[in-house]
Amino acid sequence: MQATIALLPGDGIGPEVVAEGVEVLKAVGERYGHSFSFSEGLIGGCAIDAHGTALPEATIEICRAADAVLLGAVGGPKWDDPKAKVRPEQGLLGIRKTLGLYANLRPVTVTPALASRSPLRPDLVEGVDLLVVRELTGGIYFGDKTCVYIRPDEEQAVDTCVYTTSEIERVVRRACELARTRRGKVTSVDKANVLETSRLWRRVASRVVAEEFPDIQLEHILVDACAMHLLRRPADFDVIVTENMFGDILTDEASMLAGSLGLLPSASLGAGKAGLYEPIHGSAPDIAGKGVANPLATILSVALLLRYSLGLDTEAEAVEKAVYATIDAGILTGDLAPAGQGRSTKEVGAAVLERLG
Repeated sequence: MQATIALLPGDGIGPEVVAEGVEVLKAVGERYGHSFSFSEGLIGGCAIDAHGTALPEATIEICRAADAVLLGAVGGPKWDDPKAKVRPEQGLLGIRKTLGLYANLRPVTVTPALASRSPLRPDLVEGVDLLVVRELTGGIYFGDKTCVYIRPDEEQAVDTCVYTTSEIERVVRRACELARTRRGKVTSVDKANVLETSRLWRRVASRVVAEEFPDIQLEHILVDACAMHLLRRPADFDVIVTENMFGDILTDEASMLAGSLGLLPSASLGAGKAGLYEPIHGSAPDIAGKGVANPLATILSVALLLRYSLGLDTEAEAVEKAVYATIDAGILTGDLAPAGQGRSTKEVGAAVLERLG
């Protein structure tokens, strides 16, 4: 296979972890007979510094021409002014919207070797293997926004949450398709007791499953109850599907089940094969440049890239097994290792390469 991968290292630790992801892709290409080429673009804070925008047109062109996109992280204190007209996060939201990536997949698996790192009791996280499917291009993040003075000493801010039937249908379908490859259960999360958009979400989800996926077990749950049950009974969840803001919050909560943000990958998918893959952690400016960032979430994102955009399931499984073998061997960065025993970013990346069959 020949494929072009767009690299968007971004800010902070992004370049460090993306570099390890590229080494894994190169190793996969060599060992399985594939040819991967790479093109690099700017996004986020570094793009603002260079071009005055978080998403330059050149970056968009690189991504559109690629078979998949591997992204690091965006943002940092240098650009952390809520009043700024141009912010790093606009680059991330913009590329998702531009590429039509409407479904964000975040798998959460707790490995036995790291169960003790979870803030929950080991018996609660035993067997946790869930997938959150978050709608990515609609909802309150993309609705109309206003902030006006209604009198000299009083401001009023409005963020509009909008969803259409078709937006809900496509992400629910994607969640059900994924559930068919897993345990066949979908939990749809909303706030239908309060929000009109959630009432529409619940009606559409129920219809799609009844008409198109009668083999799928569907349950509806309110977002506040879901947040509670993620801590009380996380192993009961299979696939969770929800709207943009709820998904943003719940995935960060679910990520802590595994004990570290540095372990969890994500995939953002649209109607075609192309997708955007990134670790869910941020740019971690406090450790940027120190060579201690955890590369495993990025490497697991590479596995998702191989599976969903390139259709290379065998290669994806090999990468995942290499990561878990590295964890079992205790070769870990400082966020997971016992005090004083943390390995460097490059050492952990090299350990994965050694175990890649």
